[in-house]
Amino acid sequence: MARERGRTLVAQNRKARHDYHIDATYEAGLVLTGTEVKSLRAGKANLGDGYAEVRDGEVWLRNVHIPEYDQGTWTNHEPRRSRKLLLNKDEISRLIGKTRERGFTLVPLSLYFKDGYAKVEIALARGKKQHDKRHALAEKEAKREADRAIARARRR
Repeated sequence: MARERGRTLVAQNRKARHDYHIDATYEAGLVLTGTEVKSLRAGKANLGDGYAEVRDGEVWLRNVHIPEYDQGTWTNHEPRRSRKLLLNKDEISRLIGKTRERGFTLVPLSLYFKDGYAKVEIALARGKKQHDKRHALAEKEAKREADRAIARARRR
């Protein structure tokens, strides 16, 4: 049986990079049921409202929506259930220390398959203020304008 190779993106939380300052990222495995895996392989998931929390020395992914599998039966899963994340003890202890600091939260950035295993990229993040968001958008727009000007100059 041939194994999958590489990385297949299932879902991405684009708004997270807009709403948070990303401090560090971690790759974690997920404890899933069979119908959740099938639903993810169909490319269905929503990370929009999701977050992770450390509870009793374990990291849990909360509020991530993986819709029920279409061909599932009574064994189908709950779409917004809590899912355990698989991390090293060192990473968990580092996350415990950081999340106790004021302002830090764990946010899922992307959900993907890596070599056949479902993985989630979580970020240790600090929320942006409204003026930070405006500043980031202004920088992005200025960079876009500069790139356009350079492209126009090259065409001439």
